[in-house]
Amino acid sequence: MTITPPALSVFEALESEVRSYCRGWPAVFDRAQGSHMYDEDGHTYLDFFAGAGSLNYGHNNPVLKRALIDYIERDGVTHGLDMSTTAKRAFLESFQNNILRPRDLPYKVMFPGPTGTNAVEAALKLARKVKGRESIVSFTNAFHGMSLGSLAVTGNAFKRAGAGIPLVHGTPMPFDNYFDGTVEDFLWFERLLEDQGSGLNKPAAVIVETVQGEGGINVARPEWLRALAELCERQDMLLIVDDIQMGCGRTGAFFSFEEAGITPDIVTVSKSISGYGMPMSLTLFKPELDIWEPGEHNGTFRGNNPAFVTAAATLDTYWADGQMEKQTLARGEQVEQALRAICEEQSGAHFRGRGLVWGIEFEDKPRASAICKRAFELGLLVETSGPESEVVKLLPALTISPEDLDEGLRTLARAVRETA
Repeated sequence: MTITPPALSVFEALESEVRSYCRGWPAVFDRAQGSHMYDEDGHTYLDFFAGAGSLNYGHNNPVLKRALIDYIERDGVTHGLDMSTTAKRAFLESFQNNILRPRDLPYKVMFPGPTGTNAVEAALKLARKVKGRESIVSFTNAFHGMSLGSLAVTGNAFKRAGAGIPLVHGTPMPFDNYFDGTVEDFLWFERLLEDQGSGLNKPAAVIVETVQGEGGINVARPEWLRALAELCERQDMLLIVDDIQMGCGRTGAFFSFEEAGITPDIVTVSKSISGYGMPMSLTLFKPELDIWEPGEHNGTFRGNNPAFVTAAATLDTYWADGQMEKQTLARGEQVEQALRAICEEQSGAHFRGRGLVWGIEFEDKPRASAICKRAFELGLLVETSGPESEVVKLLPALTISPEDLDEGLRTLARAVRETA
């Protein structure tokens, strides 16, 4: 497919230099449906990006769209702060019946604001309030958001530098396999906790992603996560799982930590919780942690009622019978087979992932960006991740058909071959 870059004068003239994705995908997109996007010049793109994981059920999912249109047409409440509404009630009941009760999870639900970093900020604030301590432990290559508290527990040096001020009260520890298996899990962390001369302030909590998306698709082993949960319990620290990108079924189960058999104290959820790509986030926590005073943490857009509508429709449609998880795992096997074949052809390429989040890491680090560029020219949207953008990251919609998934994987294989 030959693509002529469109005239982007209005974007270049008026929009900030901070814009990012549009530089890698120089097209003006006009429509989207399912796993496809269409630009204004009529080109079609297969989407293996899914709104950075916020479109797990595809673009303009017809079931969710119908629920949203019906709600808007009857003048349902759009903006309601944290007032009680029928839309919020329907979501909470659906979340309880389809997600929490079947998993025997006791969580209270907090609506902290519309974005993932809002959920993380609320989680950090609550942990500090509960424990009366300031320090939070995070992990190498973590990404938790772009506001100051979230940046303090984020590993990426480029993003951290954007804060412009010292980022304090956060301490990084090695993520799973950081030392390639040569160091015993949590040896350094636990030694610091127990040594009165270590200089480590007693942490209030530990925050972790079970799969580091922006960090390079680094997958934590279930046994590592279980050991972390046990360490937190022994040392009187809260365990926060950031499930913003890996939750809502991305790894197979609704929550990415289910495979490990752990119950975090606090969980952050966003991106695909609305199902339709609308802003919405949750901070979940065990009931005994709910020590907030009324209004102690609030925000104007913490009650996105149209998002509640599509979120409830998503849970009732896709999570009532357990079939979504089975389908995602089957699609994941399809991806794994294709990536194994690609890496067998290519020296210096390694793949990893779970469910429908996968990455190919290239020892020749600039090659990942070249592959994403060539993939775009061939009509496939993929992005890079990792501290040096050395990983090609795949995030197709969970609802993608086997045929579309196969087409995208063939296109990816072609882009890899043509950039060798």
